[in-house]
Amino acid sequence: LSVSLIKIYDLQEARALLGRLEYQRGNVEAALRVFDGIDLQAAIQRFQPSLSEKPSSKRNNKLRSDSSNSGSQHAASLVLEAIYLKAMSLQKLGKAIEAAQQCKSVLDAVESIFQRGIPDVMVEQKLQETVSKSVELLPELWKQAGAYQEALASYRRALLSQWNLDDECCTRIQKRFSVFLLYGGVEASPPSLASQTEGSFVPKNNLEEAILLLMILLKKWYLGKTHWDPSVMEHLTFALSLCGQTSVLAKHFEEVLPGIYPRTERWYSLALCYSAASDDEAALNLLKKSLNKNESPNDINALLLAAKICSSDYYLASEGVEYAKRAIGDDELLDGHLRSVGLHLLGSCLANESKIASSDHQRSLLQAEALKSLGEAFSLDRHNPDLIFDMGVEYAEQRNMQAALKCAKQFIDTTGGSVSKGWRLLSLVLSAQQRYSEAEVVTDAALEETTKWEQGPLLRIRAKLKAAQSLPMEAVEAYRALLALVQAQRKAYGSLKNGKG
Repeated sequence: LSVSLIKIYDLQEARALLGRLEYQRGNVEAALRVFDGIDLQAAIQRFQPSLSEKPSSKRNNKLRSDSSNSGSQHAASLVLEAIYLKAMSLQKLGKAIEAAQQCKSVLDAVESIFQRGIPDVMVEQKLQETVSKSVELLPELWKQAGAYQEALASYRRALLSQWNLDDECCTRIQKRFSVFLLYGGVEASPPSLASQTEGSFVPKNNLEEAILLLMILLKKWYLGKTHWDPSVMEHLTFALSLCGQTSVLAKHFEEVLPGIYPRTERWYSLALCYSAASDDEAALNLLKKSLNKNESPNDINALLLAAKICSSDYYLASEGVEYAKRAIGDDELLDGHLRSVGLHLLGSCLANESKIASSDHQRSLLQAEALKSLGEAFSLDRHNPDLIFDMGVEYAEQRNMQAALKCAKQFIDTTGGSVSKGWRLLSLVLSAQQRYSEAEVVTDAALEETTKWEQGPLLRIRAKLKAAQSLPMEAVEAYRALLALVQAQRKAYGSLKNGKG
């Protein structure tokens, strides 16, 4: 076989065919031995003149050129496919770095042969397939080799160079690149200046670049260029949530065509977006639609979210109580965690409802119910810091300072002292017990552990502690520091606002 092949083709093409045959048989090591004899540089020099030359305007010359071009493309296709299969063979043998180097040599060769980029027409299908597969494979090989910066560069090269990729191939690369940017744990430098078009948006970090790619993928789907992939929306949800752009995310959910998501699921997703964007009214209206008796009245997640939104508003607290009670009403639908969440929200809503109670008797009843619900929630989840904090606040408001003190200390232990509101609660409880010196020690310790920008509430407590101890000059100093911080924050906010304008 080898002798007859050599008679028909030159040595390079014969090796390419023999190597492919061995690879298809599963003889990876034998295929590698055959592929090792291929001189890619020599092949490039041979193919380059005929494949990169401009087409002639004369008919006879054009016919000869087309014939020569077709033959050269076929030969180039064989050799480039051989190097691609060599990379695949090395990958199967666990040699990712060598495989990546071979795959990169395929793309370097293509760029050398087609110096103006691969044309849209007159390209042999097999050659285009090899190029597309190599472009798609290279970043994956670099990732397997642990060479993440090379993988980033390969992804960008794949998307910015003229490889004549079809929509599906390009979509797969864009999705994998966005996933790598989001979860790869590697900080990518901005794209090089050479690849930037004047006036175009240039992403500054991984998150911006991933969001840009995911939005491009969604636009492709809107235009009918690719099939619907729900994971694209999931990744975009994660990315936009990370940077607090949930209002932008809401617009994308609104643009998704009807039928892709069940409408109650769409309403719930939109409600999450609006709630995170502090548009609680819009979020609650969507949840009311979803919880209608003709839709999904027993949707646990929607009920809990509605209760959470209502728990932050005194005048919606009674409505939140009803949502929370509906959520915890069916024991069979709830696991321990969700039941604890429901009881926690019920307690928070009852506590807020008590603040606008019409009588002392009603207030006392609501406060007792609130503590009972919070206690039941705590029995199911003893390590929830938010629950512990809310219990501490409720105990403090009901003048049970010993219980409040215990909760404040437990919150600090649970969070490792990293959350300043725990120190504030502890300091306030100590000051309510007239233990001013201890409260001052706690406040000073908290100030040392808190960034300058977040020291406002602690400085206010310090000033009040000084005043309570009849130390007016020291109280004035604390208020002066607080005023300076507020002025600096206003100035910074004004500069930021003007910059955006």
